[in-house]
Amino acid sequence: MNILLELFVVTFRVLWAFVLAAAKWLVRPKEKSVAGQVCLITGAGSGLGRLFALEFARRRALLVLWDINTQSNEETAGMVRRIYREMAEAASAAAPRVAADGEKDVLPPCNLQVYTYTCDVGKRENVYSTAERVRKEVGEVSVLVNNAGVVSGHHLLECPDELIERTMMVNCHAHFWTTKAFLPKMLEMNHGHIVTVASSLGLFSTAGVEDYCASKFGAVGFHESLSHELKAAEKDGIKTTLVCPYLVDTGMFRGCRIRKEIEPFLPPLKPEYCVKQAMRAILTDQPMICTPRLMYMVTFMKSILPFEAVVCMYRFLGADKCMYPFIAQRKQATNNNEAKNGI
Repeated sequence: MNILLELFVVTFRVLWAFVLAAAKWLVRPKEKSVAGQVCLITGAGSGLGRLFALEFARRRALLVLWDINTQSNEETAGMVRRIYREMAEAASAAAPRVAADGEKDVLPPCNLQVYTYTCDVGKRENVYSTAERVRKEVGEVSVLVNNAGVVSGHHLLECPDELIERTMMVNCHAHFWTTKAFLPKMLEMNHGHIVTVASSLGLFSTAGVEDYCASKFGAVGFHESLSHELKAAEKDGIKTTLVCPYLVDTGMFRGCRIRKEIEPFLPPLKPEYCVKQAMRAILTDQPMICTPRLMYMVTFMKSILPFEAVVCMYRFLGADKCMYPFIAQRKQATNNNEAKNGI
C-alpha cells in the first residue's frame, strides 16, 4: 500500500514539475543577485569566457579569471575593470539624487576587483595549486564557470594521440579538477553554483570530431551525475546549470557548414546572444539551457529515432559532414604554417 501511495505522490510531483516549467515560459523568474560573490571563469581570455566575465562584472560579481594565455586574460581583466569604474562613477553620480529624494534603490559604490591567474586546466596539479592561491588571495569561490575548451580539428586517424589527450583533458577532465578544488567549501556552506559550458555536440554527435564530441559527452555526463549527487545529498543551496549551445560564431569552428538551403534558418549563434541566454539561465537557477531551443527537439528525436533514421535526417540537413570544410581549413592552415617555418 505504501508503494502505491508513493507512486501517486511521484506522479503528482512529475505533473507539477511540468506545470512549473510551463509557468516559467509565461512568467519570467526573478534573477538572483551575485553582487560581491567570487565568480571564477576558466578560459576567460577570449570567446564565451570573456563575455561571461563582462556579464558577471555588470552584475557586480568579484571576478577570478583563469586562462592559459596571460596576455588575453589581462585584456579581459582590463575590460572588467573598465566596467567596474563606470559602475562606481554612475553610483557616485546617483548618490546626491538618492540623498535628496530619499530613494534607496541605487546601489552604493563598491571596491570590486578582478584577479587573473595563468593556469593550464588540462594539468591537474596546475589546477590544484592555482586553486589554493585563489583561496588564499581572494577567498572561497561561490560561482564556478567551467568554460575552457579546445578542438583539434583532425579526422580520428589523422589526429595525433597527444591532441586527443589534450582535448579530453581540457574539455572534460578539467571539470573534475576544478570542481574537486572548490566544491568542498560549497558543500560546507550549502551555497554555490557550478556552470558547465558544454556543447550541443555533447548531446548528439557528427562526423570528423570524435575527440571533441567524446570530451563534451563526458562533460555532460559529469555534470548530470554531479547534479544528482548534490540532490541525493540534499544540498539544495548548490545550483548547477548545463549550457549546451549550437555552433557559436567565435572562430573555433570556422568553416563549418550545413546545407546551404537550411543554413539561413539555423545560422551560427552570435556569442553575445549565447552568453545572455546562458546568464539568464544561471541567474534563475535553470538546470539546463540549449540554444537555440530547436536543439531540445533534435536531442529528443535522436533519443527515440532508429539510428538509420537519424542518419537520413543528418544527410538532409547536411549535418553529417558539416565539419569537413572546417577540418580542411585547419589542415591547410597547418600546412601553410609548416611551410612558412620551413618544417
